[in-house]
Amino acid sequence: MKRLALILLSLAIAALFSTSCTKEDTQASFDESLIIGKWKSGTLFERYDLDKSGATWDTADDVTEAEAQKFSWTIDKDQLEQIHIIVNGGNVPKVYTITNLTATSMEYQDAYGETTSFSKQ
Repeated sequence: MKRLALILLSLAIAALFSTSCTKEDTQASFDESLIIGKWKSGTLFERYDLDKSGATWDTADDVTEAEAQKFSWTIDKDQLEQIHIIVNGGNVPKVYTITNLTATSMEYQDAYGETTSFSKQ
């Protein structure tokens, strides 16, 4: 009887440890069509276009949309990547973790844990 109980206990423990959640199972995913448009956070603006291009500008720095920093963008699950296109050559990647994306609001976090909240314009 002890042997049967030990076998059943061993099987239960093996079953418990054989299932696990992977990062893919628990990672959020967002509909990238929701990001299309112009977003505002204080004086910071970001525009995401259908062709996966975009621009960012800050009116506090006396920069207009016409003078904005251009970028290309992609969303993979909850990761937003902006590749900023430098005028004199080169690209600068910026990666953010999206924590909220709806038709009217967006929130993301940078690599330093800084959260930025936007509303759609």
